[in-house]
Amino acid sequence: MRIISGIAKGRRISGPPGRDTRPLPDRVREALFSSLGDVAGSRVLDLYAGSGSIGLEALSRGAAGAVFVEKARSAAAVLRKNVDTVGLGGEVVVSDVSGFLARDHGDYHLVFVDPPYSTELPSVEAELTSLVRLLEPGAIVVLHRRFGGPEPVADGLELVDRRRYGDTELFRFRAGEEEDTR
Repeated sequence: MRIISGIAKGRRISGPPGRDTRPLPDRVREALFSSLGDVAGSRVLDLYAGSGSIGLEALSRGAAGAVFVEKARSAAAVLRKNVDTVGLGGEVVVSDVSGFLARDHGDYHLVFVDPPYSTELPSVEAELTSLVRLLEPGAIVVLHRRFGGPEPVADGLELVDRRRYGDTELFRFRAGEEEDTR
């Protein structure tokens, strides 16, 4: 796995141990960031971060900062190593996502949510809804799921795009722009 573009382009990062993690393939990350456009200056949150490939790619492309949340200690150790290897900063938080969302104060512009495929849709939707209070107006939330499931819904988020890449599906949501979501 490698960073695709930006100031850290070409740097190799490691994947976490075990079969429960499934880093987004390079070609899907490239397509995702092409569709997002300029992420410079964004404050990024990478939930279920695994290797951190998504948040690290955002930092390489000019994001102002990133918070990586990963529950598995073994994956978090690899993630810390990847953050050091890329050398662009980022905060690694070892926590379950629900607990982090309950404690954090937010102000995120771009959020990546990549729960295990086995996570039931109602749990994912509850986390998306909890996340809304941490978002800047107009923030983008990208959810990675296995292709073929029902469309997720979350109060305070509007689904604006849905793309399939093989057995992977990416859902893009936008936070409301008219009122502060906090």
